Amino acid sequence: MASGSDRNPIIIGGLPSQVPDFDPEETQEWLDSLDAAVDERGRERARYLMLRLIERAREKRVAVPEMRSTDYVNTIATKDEPFFPGNEEVERKVLNATRWNAAVMVSRAQRPGIGVGGHIATFASSASLYDVGFNHFFRGKDEGDGGDQIFFQGHASPGIYARAFLLDRLSETQLDAFRQEKSKYPNGLSSYPHPRLMPDFWEFPTVSMGLGPLGAIYQARMNRYMQARGVADTSKSHVWAFLGDGEMDEPESLGQLSIASREGLDNLTFVVNCNLQRLDGPVRGNGKIIQELESQFRGAGWNVIKLVWDRSWDPLLAQDRDGLLVNKLNTTPDGQFQTYATETGSYIREHFFGGDQRLRAMVENMTDEQILHLGRGGHDHRKVFAAFAAAKAHKGQPTVILAQTVKGWTLGPNFEGRNATHQMKKLTVDDLKGFRDRLHLPITDTQLEGGLPPYYHPGRDSEEIQYMHDRRKALGGYVPTRVVRAKPLVLPEEKTYAAVRKGSGQQSIATTMAFVRLLKDLMRDKEIGKRFVLIAPDEYRTFGMDSFFPSAKIYNPLGQQYESVDRELLLAYKESPTGQMLHDGISEAGCTASLIAAGSAYATHGEPLIPVYVFYSMFGFQRTGDQFWQMADQLARGFVLGATAGRTTLTGEGLQHADGHSQLLASTNPGCVAYDPAFGFEIAHIVKDGLRRMYGGTPEENEDIFYYLTVYNEPIQHPAEPSDVDVDGILKGVYRYKTGEQGQIPAQILASGVSVPWAIEAQRILAEEWNVRADVWSATSWNELRREAVAVEEYNLLHPEEEQRVPYVTRKLSGSDGPFVAVSDWMRSVPDQIARWVPGTYASLGADGFGFADTRGAARRYFHIDAQSIVLGVLTELARDGKVDRSVLKQAVDRYQLLDVAAADPGPAGGDA
Repeated sequence: MASGSDRNPIIIGGLPSQVPDFDPEETQEWLDSLDAAVDERGRERARYLMLRLIERAREKRVAVPEMRSTDYVNTIATKDEPFFPGNEEVERKVLNATRWNAAVMVSRAQRPGIGVGGHIATFASSASLYDVGFNHFFRGKDEGDGGDQIFFQGHASPGIYARAFLLDRLSETQLDAFRQEKSKYPNGLSSYPHPRLMPDFWEFPTVSMGLGPLGAIYQARMNRYMQARGVADTSKSHVWAFLGDGEMDEPESLGQLSIASREGLDNLTFVVNCNLQRLDGPVRGNGKIIQELESQFRGAGWNVIKLVWDRSWDPLLAQDRDGLLVNKLNTTPDGQFQTYATETGSYIREHFFGGDQRLRAMVENMTDEQILHLGRGGHDHRKVFAAFAAAKAHKGQPTVILAQTVKGWTLGPNFEGRNATHQMKKLTVDDLKGFRDRLHLPITDTQLEGGLPPYYHPGRDSEEIQYMHDRRKALGGYVPTRVVRAKPLVLPEEKTYAAVRKGSGQQSIATTMAFVRLLKDLMRDKEIGKRFVLIAPDEYRTFGMDSFFPSAKIYNPLGQQYESVDRELLLAYKESPTGQMLHDGISEAGCTASLIAAGSAYATHGEPLIPVYVFYSMFGFQRTGDQFWQMADQLARGFVLGATAGRTTLTGEGLQHADGHSQLLASTNPGCVAYDPAFGFEIAHIVKDGLRRMYGGTPEENEDIFYYLTVYNEPIQHPAEPSDVDVDGILKGVYRYKTGEQGQIPAQILASGVSVPWAIEAQRILAEEWNVRADVWSATSWNELRREAVAVEEYNLLHPEEEQRVPYVTRKLSGSDGPFVAVSDWMRSVPDQIARWVPGTYASLGADGFGFADTRGAARRYFHIDAQSIVLGVLTELARDGKVDRSVLKQAVDRYQLLDVAAADPGPAGGDA
């Protein structure tokens, strides 16, 4: 690998400016030589000479500007292609069988009465790319390590299933259960790569386009992180991401290229299948997507390998002494190349070669059929092998292979290169016959005319099947395969949680800081301390986590090559090649990708990591919600902290920073266990139970979930844990925190997170001024209460003859007198989740609407969720039940000036953490 300074130059490919010419005569000689070359040999020859000079300059490490785009030909010259070690004839037979079975599987899934569809064309275009990888590059897990990590293009999944069928990893019954995951259980195959649905097969969910490339970058980076920290030997692992050229328009696809080049991730290869088509039409009809991507990747510091043409072009390019053919290739737009893919050889002869006598002369000895089969590089095994080998050999940079293909390749004229190809799911009998003939498969017309087209298997003892098994054995086992080898972690002792459970005494701290204090104690644990992965998007200081800088340090593979401006401070910024903290900059998407890679390390590499991702609450689920679904799909585990939570708690920041809804968004994710704790001791029990559920048991016992905790930046005095604390209630979602001791009229207040202290104040006011005895309940998880209640209702629905179960929230609140009033710093929809199961009159108060900048007190008065508004809410429900006279409501409004936002106590200020 190149050294750090070689991989991360501060100036990339720059030229000196304002530098005097110390030898103008020599300079003039060079300029005269260029002029002579242009005058005597022409511009094309002069261009060639200049390019060779630039190439040699780079070899000599002379800083010259990067070429952002090169000619529209293969990067690897024919003379530089390595020996191809495979049996191309056998591999072609394997590929033909795979192509057939992939297409037939999708076509059969469209049979009458099923009609679940599928995609044929994507794999048809990328089949050779995968086949070369399977036969020669992709490492399995049989050697005991994580092997290679392969992000398969989602729409190509039928081809991966088809190959697994040939290897007896999947049965014909399973192929016929494609996209029928429940009705054909346990044989159903998921539509796309999906670890949650097929946990022994797929590793990475990729069909939400753009998340595959983003995830691959951070997977490669996580591999290096684990190696540097001594957690796992990942030195042999290579990350491959197979992507579509249309997919590269997603901002996530290109948004984090710089981190891969900055950290020299030469363990990463992107393979972009450039079939020039999106889902409904050309990617760049008037342009050239390969050239555009080359420029973007080169500009980001990647090594770029273009794989544009197959070997049939080699003789033509060898004749191109004047560069006329290359120029034609350079200037022909993608939309026209797609037309050529659907036209005849005579059309190509006339329209591509016919514009210049010299071009026509190049192909005058070729038949129209030969011209028609001038192919694209992504379908040529030898060219693909050369590109993959060069990518693996390259050091110091990540590599992207831009491979040109035809969408729907080999499927026949009704599919190949057509704009509608992506949506075409079924082959007619004529299509099948033509497809069979092109693949040279021994399938009769009768078999195709008699109903569903058959799958093809050459026989377990056939040469091609044995070849496939031998290649996978040599490469360490079958892929894709997901294996969980992680051993249970030894969890921390009770004393680790003791400090937080004692409360904060006279000191006021926010729940964010309570969590940070607990995290610091957990990271000291000799068994699991090193497994914590701290992740934040450039705001560790905001969350009070700068105290970790001197000890845990920030991960940077280059270390710290400068003197930090705050080096004299106790909490100085400190980077290290073995740092524990990931500081991914202002990129929630990058941080979430790190979270997913770390959270699935228990399966990927057999070594559990415990990611702790802390973010500005508003910019979590709202900004990267798709990735949190990806996290659940990938069965990743860990802790997610929505810090600076609440719609009114983050003073002064205003609308776009005020989170009053992420708990509701979290409730939509089945893999997310969400809590809204009020006190440090609640956090301690929640985190302890989370570690147990996710990491404390055998692979079969551990749960594929992740925890989301919303914590706040408002400082309060945290009470010590009550001696009779209801731990079960904390974990299940609600417990009685403070029983009302004064007053005659009973009522119940349910509050969560930062609103619990308001509820306690309301309890006091109700008792002293309105003769109401209210109990205060801490609702640590509205979401978990609803989830359990829904599960109970489902059971009762399906088991009407059995004893009907009662939801936990109903059982817990039963016997408590009076109306129930819920309050939180979230929109009312969050506590309203449990309304139907509360045994009595129920009303909620919440922060519905847009946030704004003001004092905490003013914001809470505006949303009617402060202590005095809670008092009015309780009195209102008591009046509705006839337990107090309605006249007291107007009295309360006037007494507390509830219509005047400015009359509210501003409340506590400050509290960054």
